[in-house]
Amino acid sequence: MSDGYTILLTNDDGIDAPGIATLREELTSLGDVTVIAPDGNRSGVGRTRNHTAVVREHPWGYALSGTPADCVAYGLRGLDTDFDVVVSGVNDGPNAGNYVVGRSGTVGAGIEAAFLGTPALAVSAFHTTDFFLSPPEEYDFSRPARVAVGLVERALDSGVYDDVDLLNVNAPVDSPNPPVMLTEPYHDYGQQVEEVEDEDDELGPDERRVELRDRTWPDAVGWENPFPLAETHRERYPVGTDRRAMVDAAVSVSPLTVSHGVADSARLADVIETFEVE
Repeated sequence: MSDGYTILLTNDDGIDAPGIATLREELTSLGDVTVIAPDGNRSGVGRTRNHTAVVREHPWGYALSGTPADCVAYGLRGLDTDFDVVVSGVNDGPNAGNYVVGRSGTVGAGIEAAFLGTPALAVSAFHTTDFFLSPPEEYDFSRPARVAVGLVERALDSGVYDDVDLLNVNAPVDSPNPPVMLTEPYHDYGQQVEEVEDEDDELGPDERRVELRDRTWPDAVGWENPFPLAETHRERYPVGTDRRAMVDAAVSVSPLTVSHGVADSARLADVIETFEVE
């Protein structure tokens, strides 16, 4: 690195979240940092985009009334700046596992950047016993932020982004010297559906309310902390997966591509060859 990098920083917890403040401060060691982040919490929106958004000037850059992907799109195409990299985070809570990664606004920002031709890194934080960082103001995001800075610098300098579109990183806030592991997102997801009753509901005779509860970790429903089951998870998740790295209090680094590559299916080729539209 000679003159420093030009960095676009965003998140999905909102521009006032403690994680992005810590990451911004650490990233200034690498170059010029422009923050374009949602004006409020936009967690779990994936790569959702809006047709319009309100942009408000902020001391760090801009607050935008949209999603993390909107922020990236505005930064990369709405500003007269050629950014070297997009960094998203530090997210309050981990983003590990195929399903969670696909729904994450933090990761969604990185995917948007990659589609627009800019390298990206998404970084999320977890606590090795508390799991979620709630309330986030009571936790120190410095270690995940330093991990992100080190990985951004090394990945850009070494040409990693010639082969990789996006690095998805999960780092512990409380492990003093965590090992850094090369990982891949692990698929483990379930859904629990239950009918619920609410006395205030004004539903029609042919309507009913249902609750859709994620089961993104075994034996944990919704936002429950799964880490008391660490020994069970250690047996369940293979070494080399992002979830196993988290259970082992390590930094998980998953190199991702976002090209939506085409699968080679001989069976589908046979279906198409014999398919006739009537």
